[in-house]
Amino acid sequence: MTGAQSLVRSLELAGVEVVFGIPGGAILPAYDPLLDSKQVRHTLVRHEQGAGHAAQGYAVATGRVGVCMATSGPGATNLVTPIADAHMDSVPMVAITGQVASSSIGTDAFQEADIRGITMPITKHNYLVTDPADIPRAIAEAFHIAGTGRPGPVLVDISKDALQATTEFVWPTRVELAGYHPVTRPHAKQVREAARLLVRSRRPVLYVGGGVIRARASEQLRRLVDLTGIPVVTTLMARGALPDSHQANLGMPGMHGTVAAVTALQRSDLIFSIGARFDDRVTGQLSTFAPHATVIHADIDPAEISKNRVADVPIVGDAGEVLSELLLALQAEHAAGAVGDYAAWWREVEDWRATYPLGYGEPDDDSLSPQLVISRIGAIAGPEAIYTSGVGQHQMWAAQFIQYERPNAWLNSGGLGTMGYAVPAAMGAKVGSPERTVWAIDGDGCFQMTNQELATCVINDIPIKVAIINNSSLGMVRQWQTLFYGARYSNTDLHTGSARRIPDFVKLADAYGCAGLRCERPEDVDATIEAAMAINDRPVVVDFVVHRDAMVWPMVPAGVSNDDIQFARGTSPVWDRSD
Repeated sequence: MTGAQSLVRSLELAGVEVVFGIPGGAILPAYDPLLDSKQVRHTLVRHEQGAGHAAQGYAVATGRVGVCMATSGPGATNLVTPIADAHMDSVPMVAITGQVASSSIGTDAFQEADIRGITMPITKHNYLVTDPADIPRAIAEAFHIAGTGRPGPVLVDISKDALQATTEFVWPTRVELAGYHPVTRPHAKQVREAARLLVRSRRPVLYVGGGVIRARASEQLRRLVDLTGIPVVTTLMARGALPDSHQANLGMPGMHGTVAAVTALQRSDLIFSIGARFDDRVTGQLSTFAPHATVIHADIDPAEISKNRVADVPIVGDAGEVLSELLLALQAEHAAGAVGDYAAWWREVEDWRATYPLGYGEPDDDSLSPQLVISRIGAIAGPEAIYTSGVGQHQMWAAQFIQYERPNAWLNSGGLGTMGYAVPAAMGAKVGSPERTVWAIDGDGCFQMTNQELATCVINDIPIKVAIINNSSLGMVRQWQTLFYGARYSNTDLHTGSARRIPDFVKLADAYGCAGLRCERPEDVDATIEAAMAINDRPVVVDFVVHRDAMVWPMVPAGVSNDDIQFARGTSPVWDRSD
């Protein structure tokens, strides 16, 4: 068979059902046999960035490896952003790109780009295949690498002549990679030490990151929390790892986290971190983060441990296996009479939670509150829905005011902070989970970066729902300009909510074949959401015209200590920092 036929057969044997992509010259040979596949369905997107984010959404919603495809040169470089995004957020993805003929590589041929070199820092691994006989092995290894250990993106770049040449197809019966042996089973001694420290601590916190979601370890986490009663914080990437309704869940820590979550970490004497990486958005000024805490850091990626905060007890292993082993070790401690006493600690935590709950003020001019809109979407769509978001204020409000009761209900660009993520990610999530309602909560800035994928949704019967939180601004940038730049609004006015409405999102939705709705009054919010929920034969776009100067609170300004968290402009709790 040809190398192109070999590629399609390899994708079938890898279990691929959906590929998001756009054809072009160098990858074109692969598109001919793809037409004949009875298993692999191709979804033609409108931009390669949309293909990558759709593959991410599919991967997170299903737990499977997402797949995207593009041609050489600009097609491949348009995948760089979603590849970097998947790398930062540990999303399993295989990106397949065409490359110019092997004889032309290095000559600056038409649409040539060294995509392997470009993506080397942002992939788990990548390949340049110039021999058609190597295609099955490269694909098998790519899927193995992407989906094992710490998940992430793998790129397979295939020259056009390799796709056109004839080869004998041989699928590898096993994948063995020298030097690639992810450690999943934690060291028993380290786990026992973690259990010993947990039962002897007085102010412990479980700091849960997105690694718990990726490892499908939420059930083990729930059992640990129920056994110990230790307060839990779930990062932006871990929302839903423990149900928000669980009494021990203090919510999200970090720059826009709850006062209780941020302060519990600061005041803790022990932090058990699992699947988290002590990134700057959680720690604030690193030198002042949790100054009195002993740190137990568990992660499947040894490179993350002690990268930012030195771990007193490092544990390398899969989150599910670490939690399961820790449960056994804690039960042994309890049987020996060592049980943690956290009653006094919980009295402090509950006082913070009661005194400084998440909330928001209604605008004085009777305009629409964005927090109200997002909270009502969450209440009406419910916990079984999937929610994606762009990046900015609406992202933070969606993390704060939607109640997440299960893992993989919340998809967002956490590490890279990619505007334009929401719509294509929602598309991919809906393809992977067609039985679920999928809401893309987007900003008027983010939406205009990838809204062309609405055409893909209409043509392929992917009925997502899009809520545009339209404040006519690049909202988070405007908030920073208000707080730190003397309200000098340099280049943040988008004019989307003005009388001219550039563009008019309802008309734009109609032009794409979607249902377009607009809501501008608080009393119309529920009815508008219900109307959107009732439309399931095509995508729905709702233009929520909201108050322009709403801000995200609480807030820890970048680079300052978490002790200086502000829960309203110009005010912050005053803690006794003497201990």
